[in-house]
Amino acid sequence: MTEEYQIRVLPQVGYNEDNIKDYLAREKGIDQRTINQIRVLKRSVDARHRDIYVNLKVRIYINEFPQDEAYIKTEYQNVSDKPKIIVVGEGPSGLFASLRLIELGFRPIVLERGKDVRERKKDMAMITKTQTVDPDSNYCFGEGGAGAYSDGKLYTRSKKRGSVEKILNVFCQHGASTSILADAHPHIGTDKLPRVIENMRNRILECGGEVHFQTKMISLILERDKVIGVQAVEKSNFENRKREFYGPVILATGHSARDIYRYLADTKIEIEPKGIAVGVRLEHPSSLIDQIQYHNKNGKGKYLPTAEYSFVTQVMGRGVYSFCMCPGGFVIPSATGPEQIVTNGMSPANRGTQWSNSGMVVQINPEDVGGNDILRVMHYQEQLERDTWQQGNRKQTAPAQRMADFVNGRLSYDLPKSSYAPGLISSPLHFWMPSFITKRLQEAFRTFGKQAHGFLTNEAVMIASETRTSSPIRILRNPENLMHVRLQGLFPCGEGAGYAGGIVSAGIDGERCAEMAVAYLRQL
Repeated sequence: MTEEYQIRVLPQVGYNEDNIKDYLAREKGIDQRTINQIRVLKRSVDARHRDIYVNLKVRIYINEFPQDEAYIKTEYQNVSDKPKIIVVGEGPSGLFASLRLIELGFRPIVLERGKDVRERKKDMAMITKTQTVDPDSNYCFGEGGAGAYSDGKLYTRSKKRGSVEKILNVFCQHGASTSILADAHPHIGTDKLPRVIENMRNRILECGGEVHFQTKMISLILERDKVIGVQAVEKSNFENRKREFYGPVILATGHSARDIYRYLADTKIEIEPKGIAVGVRLEHPSSLIDQIQYHNKNGKGKYLPTAEYSFVTQVMGRGVYSFCMCPGGFVIPSATGPEQIVTNGMSPANRGTQWSNSGMVVQINPEDVGGNDILRVMHYQEQLERDTWQQGNRKQTAPAQRMADFVNGRLSYDLPKSSYAPGLISSPLHFWMPSFITKRLQEAFRTFGKQAHGFLTNEAVMIASETRTSSPIRILRNPENLMHVRLQGLFPCGEGAGYAGGIVSAGIDGERCAEMAVAYLRQL
């Protein structure tokens, strides 16, 4: 028989299966010898008060063993001879769109401008070694998209658009730990996610789909107001050649594909400017964040996970908030071209480094940026990244300032040790960054320092600039069938189209676009 229980326990119980078994035997009057297995279905830490507790939902198997997998398995079929649908981009939207197409009996043809998830690592290493960025293979472009090497966080609030559980179960089916099904803030880890992505790609290939690396879309193929395919440039060691791929198009290029945005604007394909958020990457010692969040000078102790935080406030009519918080992680260089510095964060699966970081960003609306250019928010992004590069000695060395010095308008004469591998250079961010951003960050930091004593400190360093929080444009689509508002056969998808924010919501949108593309083909 099986029983399920909701329990509230101390950390030394909540993170140890033997201790959970002991607790249930004692508190529920169960003979421990009859408990064959325990599954943790849900787990969250309650750190709101001085005494920390772990809330658990557990299933116990009494005198029997589980007869099913710990996750729900999706069945995939061979689609070698099935109708083709083009998927542009192999980030989370593109991957989940492709797998959903296979599930529905259609053949995905995936075009990825970058390299496979393993080859990307060599180009990312060169950013630190040579201070150069490959514009098609970096922390944003390549198999797995921007999320592959920037943490693998799977928490989302987008629960009305589709099944979060389906996305998490597909990840588990392809090698992710089943702990992501239980944890309140699930996380795969930068060191684990690439293998999961490889397994997803291999699934596409085994089922008869195609994946073309270093193949960059340059234009859509149109017949009047109908998209029938894409033109692309395929790179090789010997030559670049143009190729054409035919079929309906799921456009899932990610939030940094500025060449695609320029193409859409130049060809008068309907898009609109969209709000973003920009600011800095803020890095603290992880031990300090543990002490603050767990109300204990000894920090997290033996059992608790590295602490997370989330802050949000309003300053002068605009939101200021933490973004993509990475406990026990690294700050990484995420530029996608020359004359840019862009910061982001990531964490390994164990969240075990000596630093914790988060984006600290200010809401920017289209009306905050002057002019009528439809790409004006993107241009604002680009200018800030270029200014940051110039302040960083025109290399990937990032300008930085201690947090309290920034709030008080002082130059930092030295900087703390940082995880940012290309290096830091002391710079008065309060002076040269746009005052629209700096004044709001200064006020927000004062507020956050009052909410969490010790958070506003010179032990923390601000690293400029965090700019790629989301797409600066939205590709207009019909909310009913997710097709472009004018062009039949085009399905703008995921973060790059302005309809998702993070791995899980992008995956959900990818599945929905796949379903709509299939419905479109079936009615032709």
